[in-house]
Amino acid sequence: MILRVIQDIFKIKELKNKIFFTLALIFVYRIGAFVPTPGVDGHELSRFFATVSGGGNSLFGIMNMFSGGAMQKCTIFALGIMPYISASIIIQLLSVVVPYLERLSKEGELGRQKMGQYTRYGTILLGAMQSFFIAMWLENGANFQDFAVVPHPGFLFKINVVLTLTAGTAFIMWLGEKISEKGIGNGISLIIAAGILSRAPFAFMQMFTLLSPFSPERRQIQPMVGLLMLVVFLFIVVGVVLMTQGQRKIPVQYARRVVGRKMYGGQNTYLPLKINQAGVIPIIFASSVLMFPSTMAGLLPDSFFQKVANSLQYGEPLYILIEVFFIIFFTFFYTAITFNPIEISEMMKRNGGFIPGIRPGKPTATYLDSLMIKVTTAGAVFLALIAVMPGIVYGYAKIPFDVASFFGGTGLLIIVGVVLDTMKQIEGKLLMHNYEGFMSKGKIKGRS
Repeated sequence: MILRVIQDIFKIKELKNKIFFTLALIFVYRIGAFVPTPGVDGHELSRFFATVSGGGNSLFGIMNMFSGGAMQKCTIFALGIMPYISASIIIQLLSVVVPYLERLSKEGELGRQKMGQYTRYGTILLGAMQSFFIAMWLENGANFQDFAVVPHPGFLFKINVVLTLTAGTAFIMWLGEKISEKGIGNGISLIIAAGILSRAPFAFMQMFTLLSPFSPERRQIQPMVGLLMLVVFLFIVVGVVLMTQGQRKIPVQYARRVVGRKMYGGQNTYLPLKINQAGVIPIIFASSVLMFPSTMAGLLPDSFFQKVANSLQYGEPLYILIEVFFIIFFTFFYTAITFNPIEISEMMKRNGGFIPGIRPGKPTATYLDSLMIKVTTAGAVFLALIAVMPGIVYGYAKIPFDVASFFGGTGLLIIVGVVLDTMKQIEGKLLMHNYEGFMSKGKIKGRS
């Protein structure tokens, strides 16, 4: 089945060119992840990260995952696309409370272009701020003890790091936009997924070393435990796919209207309420809040931050408990901002639509709000379970963080979402040229 679809893809010249163009730009991105930042000894920095327990118990660990390991070596793409993600979230949240941005978001293509321009400005600003703090962190010799990470610290070093890392982020943003424009799939999401997947071979090698099938005396994990972990991983992937595609379909009917001699409306459709409405944003928010004390403890040698950071070590019970609380909170918070039942009910009323058995207007808004609370509760619990799974595997099974991170968390959610979205776009192109898609019925359906 898959081989036939691949053959069909190469029969369509336009689709084939889009895929090759996308792969070429991703290849350029991966090359940049190995170009070192001037003034930083990448080898010493990698040695330092290798000695840090967990490798992901700081905000820099999250940035390292999103940048495909570039942060660990402090290359020109060390910031990755994180500033763009942060700027996009900030602009999206501000569009709810700032009237000017709210009007722009409703002005169609022109408004979206203007919002995109503000997002780019925000990306450059956040990139400069983050790179400045990274320069301060690199210069702080107390963080690295015997590791000579910055041979020549000073003002010029800070300027060099800020300009280099900010330019790298701007270039990655440009690559993502070009992929979205001339390639296949969402460019920014594909770049993030490529960075995360680039760590898979290293994680596989670590797991192979732990199992040591040909050297029983060096074995740290028994084969049955490894097989159980594989089964758990497959169940997690299946669960992520089902919940990512899952939606509650609300039936909507539109009344018939006679305009002149023509009749409009009278159709039946549905309103999809996604179970995972917020995506990976709550996990990013929760991780950023929890990693803040350890990050500040590295930047500011203050006793208070040191105590808080020590009590919130990655994988510890207190860390997991607080992380679950923040993920559930941010899931409801972000869903409440992005899903407006009053606006949806008013739009349905203007177009002559109604939910069978529910009166238009305020009763419809109340009904949608109550349904969204139930759906969001299931999505929030699911996100919390997926997010804490790497911490549980890392903390209790004593598995390296690079391996444990593939048992859930932000990385797995992003990879699954990007793969499904890209498959849908490829399938759409195939159906346009009268070819069958990945599924026998011709489309990837959401689970209802």
